[in-house]
Amino acid sequence: MLDVHRLRVFRSVVASGSVAAAAANLGYTPSAVSQHVSALQRETGLQLLARHGRGVRPTAAGEALAAQADAVLARLGEAESFVADLRSGRTGRLSIAYFASVGAAWLPHVVSALTDRFPRLRLELELREDVPTDPGQRADLQVLVARRGHEPGRGLTAHHLLDDPYVAVLPTDHPFADRDEIELAELADEAWIDNDFARGWCRRNLLEACRAAGFSPAFRVEAHDYPTALAFVAAGIGLTVLPALGAVHLPPGTVGVPVVRPTPSRTVFAVVQDAVAHTPPLRAALESLRHVAGVPTPG
Repeated sequence: MLDVHRLRVFRSVVASGSVAAAAANLGYTPSAVSQHVSALQRETGLQLLARHGRGVRPTAAGEALAAQADAVLARLGEAESFVADLRSGRTGRLSIAYFASVGAAWLPHVVSALTDRFPRLRLELELREDVPTDPGQRADLQVLVARRGHEPGRGLTAHHLLDDPYVAVLPTDHPFADRDEIELAELADEAWIDNDFARGWCRRNLLEACRAAGFSPAFRVEAHDYPTALAFVAAGIGLTVLPALGAVHLPPGTVGVPVVRPTPSRTVFAVVQDAVAHTPPLRAALESLRHVAGVPTPG
């Protein structure tokens, strides 16, 4: 059985580059650090460090053990944090994965509601576009974009939140800016600004709608995210078309106008792990998401 404390000391030596530096960082004497490293080498039966100039560097075996030590110490840190939560009475946790425009438009309201209702709840938020295939890496609740009728797989339940139609974001001095709606085909000859680095489903959905309208947009600028694309629109470089959720916070000098015939739209779901669906924090999170999405709460 490896001694975890010795692993910490060894990892410090590797990171610091010398026994003396590790001793200074840890508040030990160099002799104590050397003794810990020597004991670890005896435990493992491996030569873990080699002299290098005035310091040391890990051998191949030492590098491999240092990488393993990182994972062990990280997991131990999580356990220590969990124990601290138990000691303080903060026993609940909830993990939520979300995509960027939901993070900006909805998550502040959801997190505020959860922290007000469960002041000792530990919230773990992660920006993520897809559902991991490994069940152990899935969030308790994930807000994602998919086609209608989405089936998330075994152990998961999808709750429909919103059909999110696309809008054209234009400079306020654009000839179409005062319209109630714009036919997609009317934008065929405009200077388009892309807004999707991932080239994901939302972008493909838009391009399919453009093809249905008889054209393929010519992108003058390919931005990698909504805020940058919107800034380019505000600078008068062109227009961008994106889901309405992404146009909640428009910069000055721009306006969003719905596009029609056809109207591209994406569907937003909350996907819940069935194993934790009954817990009060998750039920409260789903209730809050339904509220901000304008979905009636089931009776």
